[in-house]
Amino acid sequence: MSGGEVAGLLVAVFWAILVSFLAVALVRLAQALKAATALVNSVTEQAVPLLGEATATVRSAQGQLDRVETITADVEEAAANASALSSTVAATLGGPLVKVAAFGYGVRRALGRRDAARRTVVSQALPAPRPTARPRRRGKD
Repeated sequence: MSGGEVAGLLVAVFWAILVSFLAVALVRLAQALKAATALVNSVTEQAVPLLGEATATVRSAQGQLDRVETITADVEEAAANASALSSTVAATLGGPLVKVAAFGYGVRRALGRRDAARRTVVSQALPAPRPTARPRRRGKD
């Protein structure tokens, strides 16, 4: 064998080894792609129903929020009406009620002074009370 034939043989062996390594790499890549495809399919099968359920849940929550918004608006309106009624009652009845309360306080105070003066007059007219004797304590027999 000449040098050219040996070199050709070496190149052929090198190319065979290289093609073998590339074939192994391609086979492993094909297996990885099959596994990835199976994983994507299983995720898709599980995700599609979950997305449908999530959509239904979001729609239900939106309906509930709309109801709560309506209730909140009604409560806000009722609170505003109660506040307006409270200020109207305070403005209408507040002044007269304060005057009635002050009059009642003055009457009670005047009656209290009159009663105190009457007690003083009566106590001065009556003789002084006698001290009462203490009852005897019985001892143990």
